[in-house]
Amino acid sequence: IYPSPQGKLWSHANAINNTDFDNLIFICGHYKDIDQRVIDKYVTNEYSIGDYVVTNGEIPAMIMIDSIVRLIPGVLNNFDSVKTDSFYSGIELDAPYYTRPPKIENLTVPEVLMSGDHEKINKWRKNEKRLSTKNKRPDLWSKRINKLESLENEL
Repeated sequence: IYPSPQGKLWSHANAINNTDFDNLIFICGHYKDIDQRVIDKYVTNEYSIGDYVVTNGEIPAMIMIDSIVRLIPGVLNNFDSVKTDSFYSGIELDAPYYTRPPKIENLTVPEVLMSGDHEKINKWRKNEKRLSTKNKRPDLWSKRINKLESLENEL
């Protein structure tokens, strides 16, 4: 794997696809890239972490490695928590989280989360995921809408 601004954009799907390998080798460039012959001969995948340039390939490699490794069962204490992360189940951000105490200054935890009613909590989280995606990442929201429309057309 070669982290490069010229590569295809790194995504959660790429992280999932790379969990199946026993070994991964990252080739990290510095300053103006690496020799093209090395890329031609050894690089099987070239990925970018965004439309910007950093001083070397180690930080993008670390980002990619972390996003891969955390998806391997047993790496995190509770793999079920991974299943609730942004992007895990599709084109959607995660819902907000709250901790104790239930009130800090004039800011409170939503009452539904304090209710103990898991059905209502799940419904609230699902709605918040949609709102968060729509408001914070309209690009993802559009992809989500297009995906739903495509599924409806297939039916």
